[in-house]
Amino acid sequence: MPLNLMEHYLVLTDDIEATRAFYLDVLGLQDGFRPKLGFPGYWLYLDSIPVLHIAEWLTYAAHSNKMGIPVTTRGNGTGAFDHIAFNGTGPEQTIACLEKNSISYQRNDVPHAGLVQLFLNDPNGIKIELNFSV
Repeated sequence: MPLNLMEHYLVLTDDIEATRAFYLDVLGLQDGFRPKLGFPGYWLYLDSIPVLHIAEWLTYAAHSNKMGIPVTTRGNGTGAFDHIAFNGTGPEQTIACLEKNSISYQRNDVPHAGLVQLFLNDPNGIKIELNFSV
């Protein structure tokens, strides 16, 4: 069974509003349709694909446990999962947005690949990699 694409990742958080604001205001994702799922959350889109799901920890865990679906245990950062990466355009505009929002980042220039990388953390400690072709 071949895979077609990576569809989404889920961020479990105690503060769904701050997490939503980060991904909307800093990374430029868009709010979109989310069906009623039995727990609070958001689906954020990149173009027409809901690439990020956000759910509140306790209600998600209660719902999943009731359905017999295992729930990830809390931990710092991302555990064995190191980061999620996005491609983008306009590294300088992105840097200006990060600095305006007082978000720390690390820049890595990869000149042989014509690439600028920015590394930052979301409000939950998840590492985000932003890649820009230059």
